[in-house]
Amino acid sequence: MRLSKAFLKTYKEAPKEAQIVSHQLMLRAFMINQLTRGVYTYLPFGYRVLKKIENITREEMDRAGAQELLMPVLQPASLWEESGRWFAYGPELMRLKDRNEREFSLGPTHEEVITDVVRDSISSYKELPFNVYQIQTKFRDEMRPRFGLMRGREFVMKDGYSFHLTQESLDEEYLNMKDTYSRIFERMGLNYRAVEADTGSIGGDASHEFMVLAESGEDDILYSDSSDYAANVEKATSIIELKESNEEKLPKELVETPNAKTIEDLANFLNIPKEKTVKAVMLKEILEDGEKFVLALIRGDLDVNPIKVKNAIGASTELEMMTEEECEKFGLVAGYAGSYEKKEGLYVIIDETVKYVRNFALGANKVDYHYVNVNLEDLAYDLVADIRTAKAGDLSPDGKGVLKIARGIEVGHIFKLGEKYSKALNATVLDENGKQQFIKMGCYGMGMSRIISAAIEQNHDEYGIIWPKAIAPYHVDVIIANMKDETQVNIGEKLYNELNQNKIETVLDDRNERAGFKFKDADLIGFPLKIVVGKGAADGIVEVKDRKTGESTDVKVEEVLNFVKNFMAE
Repeated sequence: MRLSKAFLKTYKEAPKEAQIVSHQLMLRAFMINQLTRGVYTYLPFGYRVLKKIENITREEMDRAGAQELLMPVLQPASLWEESGRWFAYGPELMRLKDRNEREFSLGPTHEEVITDVVRDSISSYKELPFNVYQIQTKFRDEMRPRFGLMRGREFVMKDGYSFHLTQESLDEEYLNMKDTYSRIFERMGLNYRAVEADTGSIGGDASHEFMVLAESGEDDILYSDSSDYAANVEKATSIIELKESNEEKLPKELVETPNAKTIEDLANFLNIPKEKTVKAVMLKEILEDGEKFVLALIRGDLDVNPIKVKNAIGASTELEMMTEEECEKFGLVAGYAGSYEKKEGLYVIIDETVKYVRNFALGANKVDYHYVNVNLEDLAYDLVADIRTAKAGDLSPDGKGVLKIARGIEVGHIFKLGEKYSKALNATVLDENGKQQFIKMGCYGMGMSRIISAAIEQNHDEYGIIWPKAIAPYHVDVIIANMKDETQVNIGEKLYNELNQNKIETVLDDRNERAGFKFKDADLIGFPLKIVVGKGAADGIVEVKDRKTGESTDVKVEEVLNFVKNFMAE
């Protein structure tokens, strides 16, 4: 590609609404163009990056035994109603009607569609297992589309699905996909972690997220400093000391605690450690036909994890905070809430840590009042479970090392769906005994367009993008410093042709611009290697500069090809 003929217009600054580095740099480097909020055109250099990401993914999925297909974007509401997700998926589902008022969605994912395909096509266990995938545009009506390709309303995704008769077969393929994803991200040159994660709206009983580590990541990851354990903070567990107290139980007593709405205020007022208090969190699940109200109690020095609460009570949608009016309905007072008698319509869950605290302080459901010397038998509750948010400094749940925290960008997610969708859509096969069995499913998603942003967030400097070689739009930028110098032009042309003939993706910057302008563009766009044909050309020497390390080397023209080959092989 000759840059004199390229569709390319770089910018010194990005629009103010571009808040994160990847969004800013992709706009400045002319890789994407915004059509409307959350919807982008992939410009030529950006599209080359996307295609490379897709091709690496496709090669590794094929290598792992998966088969590629392509499913419709337009999906009938009836399928989603069968699975129970037409309402449960929430407002992010892009919904529309045709001219006959029939409802459809633009697919954010394809569990329903692929299950429908399989139930119509497969009847015997002999036809299992198999794994199919597609790379396709998806749609989600994000409330706040932002951060460029990181959270858009239209995006490119690889989604795959495997089908099995037995749990053992599903487990085997799940590990195969976990290994496959690892190879994909390693080939892309990304620093990532596979972490245990919540299954979210997709469902299922096990999942792992693949996180590209970056300071700008939206997710917190807890990982052991001495083992392979890693989990999203929503899923992470840890070991904390839980042992029975020998303290004598005292009778519950009502005390006035003016202006002690927080645990810190309460502990200071009573002159007790936070570990001797219990906090209450009022939550609700919004259902199609109403709400489910939940009161969660946990030791005062710890925090409730809403995702763990959601999973513990079997909720199908994310939990929200109760309103003040809803709290009043159950006699709960924010900042002073407790649970001492069973209340119809209120589900009470307590964290396992509460069982081990003696004579603790808890809200009395009266403004400016708490009970002290409260014990487990004083409480009315429905369930005891681990609803605690693990944190850095806790012991790793495998007993190996201490948990540390990092920020990550989710770029892939794999699930063991089990029979969730096959039961909902009645997808069965006959087993070897002639008995109908629900098919077991696995689901394997990867954000193709999001990987572009994640790669930039992890690989950039003050001058621009630093692409990993495998996904760079081009590998080498040959820059003719002075287009009026015939020697420089001839050498630039020679190197450009020679490198491309040897299948090294190379651009030639033959624009009639100042050398400094070309250098800045090369750094902004992020070509891994820059070859400057400048004053040294008269002596048969060019400057070769590594974008990642900044190291410059003077190389003889006749040795450039071998130098670049060695660079690409590293």
